[in-house]
Amino acid sequence: MNYQYDSADLARRAPEGEKGSQLTDLDEHRDAFARDRARVLHSAALRRLADKTQVVGPRDGDTPRTRLTHSLEVAQISRSIGSGLGLNPDLCEMAGLTHDIGHPPYGHNGEVALNELAAGCGGFEGNAQTLRILTRLEPKVLVRGSSLGLNLTRAALDAACKYPRTRTNADGTVNRKYGAYDEDAHILAWLREGHTDDMPPMEAQVMDCSDDIAYSVHDVEDGIVSGRVDLKVLWDLVELAALAEKGAKAFGGTADELIDAAARLRSLPIVSAAADFDFSLTGYVTLKKMTSELVGRYVGAVIAATLSANDGSIGRMHGRLVIPPEADAEVRLLKTVAVLYVMDMPAHIARQDRQRDRIRRVYYYLTAGAPGTLDTMFAAWWNEAETDAERQRVIIDQIASMTESRLERTAKKVASFEGYF
Repeated sequence: MNYQYDSADLARRAPEGEKGSQLTDLDEHRDAFARDRARVLHSAALRRLADKTQVVGPRDGDTPRTRLTHSLEVAQISRSIGSGLGLNPDLCEMAGLTHDIGHPPYGHNGEVALNELAAGCGGFEGNAQTLRILTRLEPKVLVRGSSLGLNLTRAALDAACKYPRTRTNADGTVNRKYGAYDEDAHILAWLREGHTDDMPPMEAQVMDCSDDIAYSVHDVEDGIVSGRVDLKVLWDLVELAALAEKGAKAFGGTADELIDAAARLRSLPIVSAAADFDFSLTGYVTLKKMTSELVGRYVGAVIAATLSANDGSIGRMHGRLVIPPEADAEVRLLKTVAVLYVMDMPAHIARQDRQRDRIRRVYYYLTAGAPGTLDTMFAAWWNEAETDAERQRVIIDQIASMTESRLERTAKKVASFEGYF
């Protein structure tokens, strides 16, 4: 049974009329969520993810996964799970497209650098930046000179928010992960109208699960092709034990759960076949088959478990996504294999140091010359700002919006800019 979204779900912060400039008088053929999906798909913020790091850099190899390709894969998996649960597929796909749209250059490493630099204006968090992009920074709808970003529906903004809380709690404590900066609390309150608890909506739960599935399976595939990952580790019980300890510490659960997950994966014929990858045509076909089978394994398990555990309609404020423990442990193990073999490499650690240094260089350069060093749109916001914190936020917004190529060109230009870093 498909979930029935109501008028509150379809509301936008600013009402919109019919489109102009049409060659016919036919009614709009798309529903509100299809329009939301299209707005995100056509946004500059989404396109910029093509030049932002996923695990390796966007220029590492001939076919690396970037934040954009990863987001497209998450969107497809989200659509599949959403359809199986009776959710609106366009809404679930849109949530997948947006899930990383707030990431700055260099992904999580860039987040760390910008969070340190933004200490005076409330910090930086990629998920909170996503909401800021969708509701302010991406140019689409203006109301009395103020940007409302893409002016998405309430349900769409809710679906894009997997951490529905601000940075600072009512008691003054600070959340490590959050979906809205404190200054955007009023937007969060608007999109959360109707909720009676602090759970993310079903569509956001689907998006978050899809992110983990895509991350684990596809990045293992990338690691095998690049030579950084060897699936034979699943049969090396000594190395596997050490890996499981690291994975439990990084992604939760216990090492024993990950060791048991490895045993289940070893028992799958397609995993055994893919462990012999040799860069031949047969090897690539086998690897792709493994990727497909594992995605289907986890998507099917999540749909079946969720339908079994929830009575009645599933959608937005109704129901809870269920990830079977076995599937969850396998995904965590694959994430461990995909990430830790890259992150622990000395060359990767040194590279991350250089990346953070570039971000600092560009930050001090933009700050020293603002508003003249800023893009026209950001310069206007800088001039409108009334406090130092608001002006600092504008600088952070511009850096977060940059592609890695542009950031590196700018950092190279100011490499001799002494005295500010």
